[in-house]
Amino acid sequence: MDALESLRANPLPFAKLLGIELISASAELVVGELPVRDELCTLPATAHGGAIMTLADTLGAIGAWMNLAEGSRTTTLESKTNFLGAAAVGSRLRGEAIPIYRGRRTSVWQTRITTTDGKLVALTTQTQLTL
Repeated sequence: MDALESLRANPLPFAKLLGIELISASAELVVGELPVRDELCTLPATAHGGAIMTLADTLGAIGAWMNLAEGSRTTTLESKTNFLGAAAVGSRLRGEAIPIYRGRRTSVWQTRITTTDGKLVALTTQTQLTL
């Protein structure tokens, strides 16, 4: 079973709770989607920033994990999100995480969050620590 199949078969618990769907995962690019439903919204019926940040954090962490040596783990050390637009209930968010830096102890990931029709919603930069 490859890494993508393993992640789909055993999704991260919080990502599963929110409904994050992993589309693809490699050491160079991780793509996932999140349907915007009522439970993930603030008023007026738009995706809550925490849901958007969770999508970004999940994808960046998976990317970092895809680059780890056997037996290593990773955790988020720092994360910053710029919110640039809204996503209405009923839409789908799409996140694409790419590595900006991969070092021995840390990696930096940038995740671009859009609606599936291409509207930019957020840009997240996070640092992952290798444990």
